[in-house]
Parts: sequence; structure tokens; C-alpha cells
Amino acid sequence: MKAVPLFRSMVAENRRQAEGSVLVIVLWISLGLVSLAIYFAQTTSLALKASDQRLAGLEAERVMEGATRYLSYVLANTEQHGVPPLIQNYLRDAVGVGDATFWLVGRDPQQVNPNAPYFGLVDESSKLNLNTATQEMLELLPIPGINEVASAILDWRDADSEVRTGGAEDETYLRLNPPYRCKNGNFETIDELRQVKGVAMEMLYGEDANRNGVLDPNENDGDATPPSDNRDGRLDPGLVEYLTAFSRESNLTTNGTQRVNMVGAGAARRAATVLQQKFGAARSNEILARLGNANVQSVLEFFIRSQMTADEFAQIGPELTMSNGSSQAGLVNVNTASEAVLACIPGIGVNNAPQLVSYRLSNPDKLTSVAWVAEVLDRASAFRAGPYLTGYSYQYTADISATGRLGRGYRRWQVVLDTTETVPRVIYQRDLSYLGWALGQQVRTQQQQQLARMTR
Repeated sequence: MKAVPLFRSMVAENRRQAEGSVLVIVLWISLGLVSLAIYFAQTTSLALKASDQRLAGLEAERVMEGATRYLSYVLANTEQHGVPPLIQNYLRDAVGVGDATFWLVGRDPQQVNPNAPYFGLVDESSKLNLNTATQEMLELLPIPGINEVASAILDWRDADSEVRTGGAEDETYLRLNPPYRCKNGNFETIDELRQVKGVAMEMLYGEDANRNGVLDPNENDGDATPPSDNRDGRLDPGLVEYLTAFSRESNLTTNGTQRVNMVGAGAARRAATVLQQKFGAARSNEILARLGNANVQSVLEFFIRSQMTADEFAQIGPELTMSNGSSQAGLVNVNTASEAVLACIPGIGVNNAPQLVSYRLSNPDKLTSVAWVAEVLDRASAFRAGPYLTGYSYQYTADISATGRLGRGYRRWQVVLDTTETVPRVIYQRDLSYLGWALGQQVRTQQQQQLARMTR
């Protein structure tokens, strides 16, 4: 009879153990389900964030397309064709379009604050043209090591296979791995310099790793973070800041007629018709008499010899050219070029370049042509500089950075707009998003503060 209570006790104990095991299993299953729920919630959250980021990126891309069309409109409607639009006459900084925003990353001609971004279009005619600059002009650029590569640059673009002293042709490039040939043709972009013997990344881009013209923190910390820099508190630019492959002037006027070629003897005779149309027979004859049969080498020389007024020359300047071809490449706009670029021009040099820049700043109302140069340079220097100078620009780089909704989806691309024809057109475009943030710390902070306010 005692065995029955014992049996019942054992059954109860087994039942309790079974119930405990079931509870443990249920708890494990519950934990697994909770983990799965958390996992799927996190996955959904990440997918939502990724989707939001993609949407913001698409918004940024669309606003960059809109910015390109807007700038085409601005350049097509400038007050005078060939004269850069005034910086205050177009939108360029934190321009809101719906939920997206765009900026034009430019270069400050006065370099007032090298640590903050400057916004605006970049005039390609303010630089030396890679395809027309002489070796002597290239060697005057303020870039360490430029003397060692100037010959190689000219060998790359010339049509022959003759090796200049210090230069390079096929025999040099075919020994590389992988091998390639010397182009022996014009540069199409500045980045093509990377293929030229001796042109390293440091020479091409300087300390400006993200190519925004600003001394960012990582560009002033020595070797702590890329790029390597000298930590001197000053941005050392590379060749890209001074050179272009795009500057060109059409030899057709805005109404499609051929410009008057002033090269060589007989310039007065060839200019007679346009002078009479602009100023009448009497004034035209006065100007022609002063010119005589001079062998004119530039429109600046034509102005100086003719002794016409600057206002008169501003009217006739767009009608003149120094080339028989369909266009003329490589003239430097003396109204927009930096002191460093002007110092490379024969007849100007390091002594006269600061004076030209100072005069420009003091007399902005006189920058309607190249005529004002005659007030700064002596006659001989002006004659030497004239063949390299212009007062007009027809190609502009728009370096567009943009963000989508909530400051996300950062994108950046660079387009070159050519205005030589009636309707501006994009002649070059590339994506620069991989270079990272280009808008400086202040804009980043503003974006973060705006995001914080909108997500509270």
C-alpha cells in the first residue's frame, strides 16, 4: 500500500519536470521569435534608410540637371556675349529647389578666405591653355617640379616624334607597364596630364585632394590623413588650377558673319568696312590713317596704334580676330585671369602681373575689353602681351554639388559649358562624387542643424 503514494509522487515530479522543460522550450521559442522580430525590424529600418538615401540621391541628381539648364539660360542671356556674368546676377549658393539644394563650387579670385568655399562659375579663359602655352609660359607656373615636365607636356601634344630635352615620346611610354604610346595630339582634358611623364598626382592636384579650392582640415595635418601636405596653413594648388584644355573663341560674330582677321600688314584695309559701319566715314578715315600699313600682331596692338577710345574699341572688339581658322584657342582673358597666370604671359611677367590685378580691382567699370591694359603696360610690353590676351570668355566650368531631402544623398558633378554658339552646350561632364564633401565645415554644420530640427 506504501508503493502507491510513492508512485504518485514520482508521477507528479515527472509532470513538474516536463512542464519545466516545456516552459524552457517556450521561452527559447519566444526569444527566437523576438530576435527574428528585432532582426526584421532592423532590416526594414535599414532598407527604409537606404531607400530614403537613394531617393535623396535621385533628388540631388535631378537638381544638378536643373542647375545645368539654369546656368545655360544665364549664360545665353548675359548682357554682352563673351563677357562673364556678374557674380551677383545668378544663383550659386545653397539654392533650394523643392527638397533639394545645390551649390556651385568656384574659386575666389581675391582669395579672401582660403578656408571657406567660394561659390560661382569658373572661367576657363582665365587659365593657360595646355594646347597653346609655350614651354617658357608653363615653366613660370608656381608649381614645384614644373621645369622637369614642361618638355614632356609639349612632346605629348606635338605632332612629331622628336624628343625634346627632358621630354618623352613613344620609347619612354612603351617601357611602362602597361605600355602605351605618346598621344602626339591635343589634350582633351586636364586629367590627361596624368599620363605624361613626370606628372604625379601631387603635381596635378596639389594639396587639394577634393578639388574644391579650400584648405580642408585633412589638407593641413601633415601625413596624419591623405593627402600628404606641408601643414603650413596655406593651400598649395596643382596644375589643374592654372591650366585648361577648353578655352576657345569662335571666329564668327553673334550674327554668324566672319570676324575681320587683323594679322599682318593691311589690317587697316581689312578693318575699313566694319569701322565705317560702326563710326561713319570721317571717324573711320581718322583711325585708318593712324594705322597706316602697320603689321598688326594683336587686337590690343590694333587699339593702341589706332588711338581710338576705349568705348569705341569695346564696340569693334568682338568683330576682330587674329586667326584665319574657324576658331582661336588659348587666349587668356586678362579681365579674369589670376596673378599667377598673368605672370606667365610674355610682356607681363611677375613684375607687371600685380599691377594689372590691382588696376582691375580699382577700375571694374573699364573691363569691357583689353583696352585698359594699355594704361598699365608700356607700349613695348603691351605689344608683346597682346597676342596672348583677350577680353572675352566663352567656356565656363560649373562644379555643382547637391543634396536631396534632409541634406542627404550628396552628389557632385562637373560640367563645362561652351557659349561660342547661340545656345550654350555641355562639352564635358564628369562625376566627382567620389571625392567626398566639397562644401566646407560650415555648410555641413548647417545641414546637420537643419536635419536635427526636422527630425525632432
